[in-house]
Amino acid sequence: MNQVIETMLNHRSIRKFEDKPLTKSQIEQIVASAQSASTSSYIQAYSIIGVTDIEKKEKLAELSGNQSYVAENSIFLVFCADLFRHELAGKMEEKDVIPSLESTEKFMVALIDASLAAQNAALAAESMGLGICFIGGIRNHLSEVKKLLKTPERVLPLFGIAIGYPAKVTDKKPRLPMSNVYFENEYEQDEGKLIADLEKYNEVISNYYHERTKGKRKDRWTEQMANMLEKQSRMYMKEFVQENKLDLK
Repeated sequence: MNQVIETMLNHRSIRKFEDKPLTKSQIEQIVASAQSASTSSYIQAYSIIGVTDIEKKEKLAELSGNQSYVAENSIFLVFCADLFRHELAGKMEEKDVIPSLESTEKFMVALIDASLAAQNAALAAESMGLGICFIGGIRNHLSEVKKLLKTPERVLPLFGIAIGYPAKVTDKKPRLPMSNVYFENEYEQDEGKLIADLEKYNEVISNYYHERTKGKRKDRWTEQMANMLEKQSRMYMKEFVQENKLDLK
């Protein structure tokens, strides 16, 4: 097994960091790695905002559901879908690019580009011995996040990554069985087989929580998912995206 694969397979979310800053060189390497990710048609439809100001991080922590590790880290990177510069490109070249920018396709391109860049950044950070934690909680109150980060129209903060030196390393969570996520040539539609695999996974996850919490938790994965999805959250997102001139058609 090579070192890159070993790093990926060793991933776990870190939620407690040492009080130690990153060097400028470390940050530049992480961002350069993010920029090296694949991008659809060279469009590079994303931006990264590195938040080091403690007051801004504390506000982001509050907006994310009072998650302390959003503030207590070396740097908090916010990944944004970004089609603002492409509007500028249209103005510079005197071309009408607005219909394309306001299409669902370009919105999807921006989401995918940002996600690919973020995964590269995460892998780069972990390869440097740093810990990371993805934070989707910034989408709880996006209007306030946009004001805090001063993002213009056509720029949508998607998620953050807390990065720093791990102060506590937790056990790695078992992932779904490969037979539930990898299919050859066509989608597996045998619900009985999929459910049987999920039942086995439920047992694995229940045992994981039981051991990790010394018997305080033993919830199953399907139980977690059903309980979470039963509660509607961030249902304002479609309207908010449209208000910011993304995904209108």
